[in-house]
Amino acid sequence: MSTTPNVNSKNVLNSDVELNGTLKFAGDLTFDGKLDGEINSDGVLNLGDNAVVRGNLAVGSVIVRGKVNGNITAREKIEVKAKAELFGDIRAPKLVIEEGVAFVGKCEVNPNKVSATAPLPPRGAESAKPAEHVIPQPRK
Repeated sequence: MSTTPNVNSKNVLNSDVELNGTLKFAGDLTFDGKLDGEINSDGVLNLGDNAVVRGNLAVGSVIVRGKVNGNITAREKIEVKAKAELFGDIRAPKLVIEEGVAFVGKCEVNPNKVSATAPLPPRGAESAKPAEHVIPQPRK
Protein backbone atom coordinates (compact mmCIF):
# COMPACT_ATOMS: atom_id res chain seq x y z
CA MET A 1 0.00 0.00 0.00
CA SER A 2 1.42 3.36 -1.05
CA THR A 3 1.19 6.40 1.24
CA THR A 4 2.04 9.00 -1.41
CA PRO A 5 -0.96 10.98 -2.64
CA ASN A 6 -2.21 10.43 -6.16
CA VAL A 7 -1.81 13.84 -7.82
CA ASN A 8 -4.05 12.74 -10.70
CA SER A 9 -6.96 12.01 -8.36
CA LYS A 10 -10.33 13.69 -8.87
CA ASN A 11 -12.14 14.30 -5.61
CA VAL A 12 -15.75 15.47 -5.20
CA LEU A 13 -17.48 16.94 -2.14
CA ASN A 14 -21.15 17.61 -2.96
CA SER A 15 -23.54 20.30 -1.72
CA ASP A 16 -24.61 18.29 1.35
CA VAL A 17 -21.08 18.54 2.84
CA GLU A 18 -20.33 21.07 5.60
CA LEU A 19 -16.80 21.43 6.97
CA ASN A 20 -15.03 23.48 9.64
CA GLY A 21 -11.23 23.71 9.56
CA THR A 22 -8.48 23.39 6.97
CA LEU A 23 -9.12 21.38 3.80
CA LYS A 24 -6.05 19.93 2.04
CA PHE A 25 -6.07 17.81 -1.11
CA ALA A 26 -3.92 16.59 -3.99
CA GLY A 27 -4.96 16.54 -7.63
CA ASP A 28 -8.38 17.99 -8.51
CA LEU A 29 -11.20 18.79 -6.09
CA THR A 30 -14.75 19.75 -6.99
CA PHE A 31 -16.26 21.35 -3.88
CA ASP A 32 -19.94 22.28 -3.81
CA GLY A 33 -20.53 22.39 -0.05
CA LYS A 34 -19.97 24.82 2.81
CA LEU A 35 -16.61 25.46 4.47
CA ASP A 36 -15.65 27.67 7.40
CA GLY A 37 -11.86 27.55 7.21
CA GLU A 38 -9.03 27.41 4.71
CA ILE A 39 -8.25 25.43 1.59
CA ASN A 40 -4.59 24.65 0.84
CA SER A 41 -3.38 22.67 -2.17
CA ASP A 42 -1.07 22.71 -5.16
CA GLY A 43 -3.93 21.16 -7.15
CA VAL A 44 -6.95 22.49 -9.03
CA LEU A 45 -9.99 23.59 -7.02
CA ASN A 46 -13.38 23.79 -8.71
CA LEU A 47 -15.96 25.57 -6.54
CA GLY A 48 -19.48 24.70 -7.69
CA ASP A 49 -22.60 26.89 -7.86
CA ASN A 50 -23.66 25.94 -4.32
CA ALA A 51 -20.20 26.33 -2.73
CA VAL A 52 -19.91 28.77 0.18
CA VAL A 53 -16.39 29.29 1.55
CA ARG A 54 -15.61 31.58 4.49
CA GLY A 55 -11.82 31.60 4.63
CA ASN A 56 -8.67 31.96 2.57
CA LEU A 57 -7.69 29.81 -0.41
CA ALA A 58 -4.09 29.00 -1.40
CA VAL A 59 -4.17 26.68 -4.41
CA GLY A 60 -2.50 25.86 -7.71
CA SER A 61 -5.50 27.16 -9.65
CA VAL A 62 -9.19 27.72 -8.93
CA ILE A 63 -12.50 28.08 -10.76
CA VAL A 64 -15.06 29.97 -8.65
CA ARG A 65 -18.78 29.56 -9.32
CA GLY A 66 -20.17 29.91 -5.80
CA LYS A 67 -19.48 32.35 -2.95
CA VAL A 68 -16.11 33.08 -1.35
CA ASN A 69 -15.57 35.42 1.58
CA GLY A 70 -11.78 35.44 1.93
CA ASN A 71 -8.55 35.99 0.05
CA ILE A 72 -7.50 33.77 -2.87
CA THR A 73 -3.90 33.11 -3.87
CA ALA A 74 -3.21 30.86 -6.87
CA ARG A 75 0.15 29.81 -8.29
CA GLU A 76 -1.27 29.52 -11.81
CA LYS A 77 -4.75 30.91 -12.48
CA ILE A 78 -7.98 32.22 -10.93
CA GLU A 79 -11.17 31.96 -12.98
CA VAL A 80 -14.34 33.62 -11.65
CA LYS A 81 -17.48 32.55 -13.49
CA ALA A 82 -20.70 34.53 -14.00
CA LYS A 83 -22.96 34.84 -10.93
CA ALA A 84 -20.08 34.07 -8.54
CA GLU A 85 -19.67 36.27 -5.44
CA LEU A 86 -16.16 37.05 -4.25
CA PHE A 87 -15.40 39.27 -1.24
CA GLY A 88 -11.66 39.38 -0.67
CA ASP A 89 -8.32 40.08 -2.28
CA ILE A 90 -7.00 37.89 -5.08
CA ARG A 91 -3.50 37.23 -6.43
CA ALA A 92 -2.42 35.07 -9.37
CA PRO A 93 -0.30 35.15 -12.53
CA LYS A 94 -3.47 34.79 -14.66
CA LEU A 95 -7.01 36.02 -13.98
CA VAL A 96 -10.32 35.55 -15.80
CA ILE A 97 -13.47 37.31 -14.56
CA GLU A 98 -16.70 36.82 -16.48
CA GLU A 99 -19.49 39.37 -16.79
CA GLY A 100 -22.03 39.23 -13.96
CA VAL A 101 -19.56 38.55 -11.13
CA ALA A 102 -19.87 40.33 -7.79
CA PHE A 103 -16.27 41.10 -6.73
CA VAL A 104 -15.25 43.36 -3.86
CA GLY A 105 -11.54 43.46 -3.13
CA LYS A 106 -8.11 44.11 -4.58
CA CYS A 107 -6.42 42.00 -7.20
CA GLU A 108 -2.82 41.54 -8.20
CA VAL A 109 -2.15 39.88 -11.54
CA ASN A 110 1.50 39.52 -12.45
CA PRO A 111 2.44 36.79 -14.93
CA ASN A 112 6.15 37.60 -14.48
CA LYS A 113 6.19 36.70 -10.80
CA VAL A 114 7.33 33.19 -10.01
CA SER A 115 5.66 32.99 -6.61
CA ALA A 116 2.13 34.12 -5.87
CA THR A 117 2.40 33.19 -2.21
CA ALA A 118 3.73 36.47 -0.80
CA PRO A 119 1.07 38.33 1.19
CA LEU A 120 -0.73 41.26 -0.36
CA PRO A 121 0.46 44.65 0.91
CA PRO A 122 -1.87 46.36 3.40
CA ARG A 123 -4.36 48.87 2.02
CA GLY A 124 -2.92 52.35 1.67
CA ALA A 125 0.66 51.09 1.29
CA GLU A 126 0.87 52.41 -2.25
CA SER A 127 3.71 54.83 -2.81
CA ALA A 128 1.50 57.40 -4.56
CA LYS A 129 2.22 60.83 -3.14
CA PRO A 130 -0.40 63.58 -3.32
CA ALA A 131 0.53 66.47 -5.59
CA GLU A 132 1.57 69.66 -3.86
CA HIS A 133 0.09 72.92 -4.98
CA VAL A 134 2.23 75.98 -4.29
CA ILE A 135 0.65 79.44 -4.43
CA PRO A 136 3.25 82.04 -5.38
CA GLN A 137 3.55 84.97 -3.01
CA PRO A 138 3.22 88.48 -4.50
CA ARG A 139 6.50 90.38 -4.88
CA LYS A 140 7.13 93.28 -2.53
